[in-house]
Amino acid sequence: MLAPLPVLRDIVLVGGGHSHVGVLRSFGMAPMPGVRLTLICRDSYTPYSGMLPGYIAGHYGYDDVHIDLRRLAAFAGARMLNCDAIGLDLERRQVLCRGRPAVAYDHLSINVGSTPDLTHVPGAAELALPVKPIHMFNQRWLALLARVKAGAGPLQLAVVGAGAGGVELLLAMWRRLRHELRTAARDPDALQFHLIDGAEQILPTHNPRVRRWFMHELTRRGVRLHLGQKVEAVAPGRLTLAGGVNVPADEVIWVTQASGASWLGDTGLALDNQGFIRVNDQLQSISDPRVFAAGDIASLEGQPLEKAGVFAVRQGVPLAENLRRAVRSQPLRGWRAQRRWLALIGTGERHAVASRGGFSAQGEWVWRWKDWIDRRFMRRFNDLPPMPMQRALRTVALPLMREEAEQAEAAGAMRCGGCGAKVGAPVLARALRGLQPVLHADVLLGLAAPDDAAVLRVPPGMVMVHSVDFFRSFIDDPWTFGRIAANHALGDLFAMGAKPQSASAIVTLPPGLEAKVEDQLRQMMAGAVDMLNAAGCALVGGHSSEGTDVALGFAVNGLIDENLAALTRKSGLRAGDVLVLTKPLGTGIVLAAHARAQAQGRWVDTALESMLRSGQQAARCLHAFGASACTDVTGFGLLGHLVEMAQPSGVDVELDLGALPALPGACELAAQGVSSSLHPANLERRSLLRATEEAATHPCYPLLFDPQTAGGLLAGVPPERAEACVAALRASGEAQASVIGRVLARSGPESVVALRAGHP
Repeated sequence: MLAPLPVLRDIVLVGGGHSHVGVLRSFGMAPMPGVRLTLICRDSYTPYSGMLPGYIAGHYGYDDVHIDLRRLAAFAGARMLNCDAIGLDLERRQVLCRGRPAVAYDHLSINVGSTPDLTHVPGAAELALPVKPIHMFNQRWLALLARVKAGAGPLQLAVVGAGAGGVELLLAMWRRLRHELRTAARDPDALQFHLIDGAEQILPTHNPRVRRWFMHELTRRGVRLHLGQKVEAVAPGRLTLAGGVNVPADEVIWVTQASGASWLGDTGLALDNQGFIRVNDQLQSISDPRVFAAGDIASLEGQPLEKAGVFAVRQGVPLAENLRRAVRSQPLRGWRAQRRWLALIGTGERHAVASRGGFSAQGEWVWRWKDWIDRRFMRRFNDLPPMPMQRALRTVALPLMREEAEQAEAAGAMRCGGCGAKVGAPVLARALRGLQPVLHADVLLGLAAPDDAAVLRVPPGMVMVHSVDFFRSFIDDPWTFGRIAANHALGDLFAMGAKPQSASAIVTLPPGLEAKVEDQLRQMMAGAVDMLNAAGCALVGGHSSEGTDVALGFAVNGLIDENLAALTRKSGLRAGDVLVLTKPLGTGIVLAAHARAQAQGRWVDTALESMLRSGQQAARCLHAFGASACTDVTGFGLLGHLVEMAQPSGVDVELDLGALPALPGACELAAQGVSSSLHPANLERRSLLRATEEAATHPCYPLLFDPQTAGGLLAGVPPERAEACVAALRASGEAQASVIGRVLARSGPESVVALRAGHP
């Protein structure tokens, strides 16, 4: 089998809109060897706009109307970076991101949708709720729903914008909120709805028959119409319309006057008067051929389009094709929108209206038709085929510049070992330039003045605690991986009660084009330094080399008083102690499922959040409450590390399986047979278990053997202080910190772990 190609081209997708999900699926079905996709999107789930009103009305659940972007990205072999894009550097070809290093691209596509422009109406930006971005709307919608369920008094709700989107959303809210009030045996007429628009009629892009039908429906439902009256100001509890007319409004939903994201104005891209990216019929920026745009954010030259999801969906295929052609330096293909399209508009009930040009129809059968179309669309992105097994084999050569071709040939050639495998000095120097490790007076020689080795001072009265950790990357985001790898390495110091002092990095990167290797290293080390600095640990040096996989580790040093009174070892467990675990279990299972595109995006998000939480504050808390012994739960799993504590302590342990905190999805995936590759080795400790049949079939049983990355701290705590300790841990951010068992006097020649089934 041929070796995988190095990364030759980077396509970066900003935004998880309808066009980009089509691009991701296209590349998942037909990968381009040598091309790396990166998706930059704050959220791991993107809503399908066609089903949003049905979700608001209560006909669909959250998962029915959302596409799991993290899972789709894994299927496509794309890196997913959970962050906000805040700008572009077109000259350097970089996407500027909030809170992390810029991301380099060779070709860029933007599909971030539109946002209602509230800047021209006093008070609107502060008090109105724009329907986009939809994730923020959903949060406020859920808050409003909870407010109504909790028994709020009479409410006045105003929707600004009487196009199809505003009318459909209002009717969906009318149906759901009144249903909630009737269910609670309260008066649904306590809600009053207002529909406001500066235009003289509703649904201006639809035929008169459709408009008449919806006017009749709005009137029948008691919606108060304010047409031909622009909103001039928004104040708490009211709207002021043209002519000084005041409309009561406890909640204002804004569904009009769309504009582009504000950060696009500083990019240098050609924009139209509303701030949308001007593109040609090839969906390519008219001012920068390396930049593409689609969906609402694109303004197609010569083809003015309504901001409708149907166009974003249909642009997915031509956008994917033109990105492929751009990478290959082939001529691009034009795309033209159809002049008329079918709109299926919901009425809040299981009833819809069809509208296309002069044609219209309405009824429950239209709703069933719309439901079938929408669900079929969603299945394309949520019911994915098995992942291609040979995603990046050397099967297609990309046309390259001569210098790049020589670099690619060198990168793909047989690689040297020994010091010949080190990352080149120029690449290393450029990648590390700009890193700002925390400064310590104890560091006499470090990265500020590099030498053959770092030189550190051990302060008088202190001794050094030393540890090392190293592993392959398990996530495609190098910045996040760098942060987690550093946090994992620091765990041993935190467990023992040492104060972090310094770290030396050990890095392995696959060979490739210098610019790609440099960017990967810069991203990874920037993330690591971010985490090390937060712990007060100075990066002082390291070693880099080439290898098959991306891998990162750290040799870390910490300081502790030389009398060792503050040192907490594994071997100090005492009979009578209770066992406290600070973090939930299951990272190995969730990551194994993610590698196969089987994990839900929210499960991966929660696992990453857990791995990114530093154990420093938790360690201080445990030590403050008199922990007799402590360790961090990592590769050997909970059982393995517990045995390492019990045996030298000369005790037995009883665990309550029902008390084990678990990451979302971990038990469900374990029941499906998903496990980490280290799971079988960890199972060998089963001989020390004493488990009933009920315990051995408990849903949490597999978690005992699951290897953890940057896992929680496991400690023995005096029983009289355990409740207060757990409360303090939860207050410090470890919401799932729990008492999971107790320490017993040893009953035989070797330590055993007894299991109680408890309740899952």
